Amino acid sequence: MPNIFDIKLVFTQIPSLLLYLPVTLEITILSMVIGLLLGFILAIIKVKGITFLTQLTAVFVSFTRGTPLLVQLYLTYYGIPIFLRYYNYYNDTTYNLNSIPPLLFVLVTFSLNEAAYNSESIRAAIQSIEKGQIEAAYSLGMTFFQVLYRIIIPEAFVVALPTLGNALISLLKGTSLAFVCSVVEITAQGKILAGSNYRYFEVYVSLAIIYWVMTIIIERSIKVIERKLTIPE
Repeated sequence: MPNIFDIKLVFTQIPSLLLYLPVTLEITILSMVIGLLLGFILAIIKVKGITFLTQLTAVFVSFTRGTPLLVQLYLTYYGIPIFLRYYNYYNDTTYNLNSIPPLLFVLVTFSLNEAAYNSESIRAAIQSIEKGQIEAAYSLGMTFFQVLYRIIIPEAFVVALPTLGNALISLLKGTSLAFVCSVVEITAQGKILAGSNYRYFEVYVSLAIIYWVMTIIIERSIKVIERKLTIPE
């Protein structure tokens, strides 16, 4: 009987895939951090109801949430070079389009995508805070930034943490699409390995195990942080 499924190969090729795990983690961590910062800014704009910016934010969030991430990657991958060509033409500059690192396209796309989704989670968390606490802080003479730093961010973070944890897991799994921008992370490396030995099923089982383990680590970490931040009643 032919060797249809090689269970040994599933585990022996995991070390080769893990060599590209730092790329996957770099995309995940940087995109999440930037996405949180931008998402927080967008959430504040919505909560404050800043004219024009609120409408602009709503369009951005609607577009980002209403289009597939894969399409957004292609728009960034082909859109940024087109923008630079126009910029070079009208400003007599000579930016080298070929010098743009592929990782930049991926980080821009994932960061903006995360910002759109995180902004809604953060906005809901901010609006869940008792207005009485904020009003009391203002009555004590605190500035907006002091209220933000001492009351809004700590309390909103605890409320939004489970949702943000799920977003982080989705982001981690979404990094498997980075190969469309010529970025070699663990999934792209898996495709390369499978192309050399034609053991596609074994490679994808290996990838599934890696992503599964990383997801479990994130889930457990989020639960530990939740327990430490939750104030017992």
